[in-house]
Amino acid sequence: MNRTFKVAAALSAAGVLALTGCSGDSSGSSEDTINVVGYSVLEQANEGVIKAFNDTDAGKGVTIKGSYGASGDQSRAVVAGQKADEVHLSLEPDVTRLVDEGIVAKDWKDNDTDGICTQSVVVMVVPKGNPKGIDSWDDLVKPGVGIVTPNPASSGSAKWNLLAAYGSVIADGGTDADAKAYMTKFFENVAALPDSGRDATTAFTSGTGDVLLSYENEAILARQSGQDFDYVVPDTTLRIDNPCALTEGASDKAQAFMDFQKSAEGQKLYAETGYRPLVDEGDLTVDGANDPSNPYPAPTTLLTIDKDFGGWGTANDKYFGDGSDGAPMGILTQIQADAGQ
Repeated sequence: MNRTFKVAAALSAAGVLALTGCSGDSSGSSEDTINVVGYSVLEQANEGVIKAFNDTDAGKGVTIKGSYGASGDQSRAVVAGQKADEVHLSLEPDVTRLVDEGIVAKDWKDNDTDGICTQSVVVMVVPKGNPKGIDSWDDLVKPGVGIVTPNPASSGSAKWNLLAAYGSVIADGGTDADAKAYMTKFFENVAALPDSGRDATTAFTSGTGDVLLSYENEAILARQSGQDFDYVVPDTTLRIDNPCALTEGASDKAQAFMDFQKSAEGQKLYAETGYRPLVDEGDLTVDGANDPSNPYPAPTTLLTIDKDFGGWGTANDKYFGDGSDGAPMGILTQIQADAGQ
């Protein structure tokens, strides 16, 4: 990917991590305990990153406790009092909610990665051998194709998936009216809307539907864990940017952990579990990828939330607004409701 950044000095010198007393009310943690609140798909990938951090001078003696679930639900849980020093969520609006509540600082994106810790793309997961020959967005709306994708009311991955589908029509020269018509057919084919990305994978591997829309990293990690299915990176897809931020009052140790996540070593560990690294890692072999020696091929057309949808500040209301406070219902929310999903 094209993002570059510097590894924070905190990782190169343990002395920089001087103790500063107890962390603020937003975290409720001691210096030596870091509470990480993350979206569901992140849990297994974080295990290796946490272990490697604990092997550094900065991470010695630090306990990292994780809470994982559907991204929107996790964000609301932090608002309701869930302990968090770091939030690592599926999409920006789930962090924005915490900024609005004064839990995360307004300048959380003012760093070398624009607040991003992990990155992926939307892919199509199909049964082994791809019996229905699914390799494009057009194939998803054919008669008899059952789609599994998480519910956008609770899951961040669902919003990425639905925007990838909608954007594929525009990228192919279609109009917004064409995209709306496509999404109407899309929702008519939805077989299940589980609460989270991980729940969607479980539903699909248990026999629901013919195709699962998922993060590429979730597909790769599931195959590493023994699942026997195929996945397709469509010619047009959407880059997934997963944000991370510290809560107000989080300790220097929490900052050191986030710095490690963004470092070359941390990104390599994430890449080995299916995430596209934020920095060019050069030669990289990733078990579970379609081509382990070339695990992250560039799609023909790679959409981004900022370039193609006006950023999350615009896209969340435009496509996913719930109609509260007299505001119009979002385009995709309305189509989903009309489909009875």
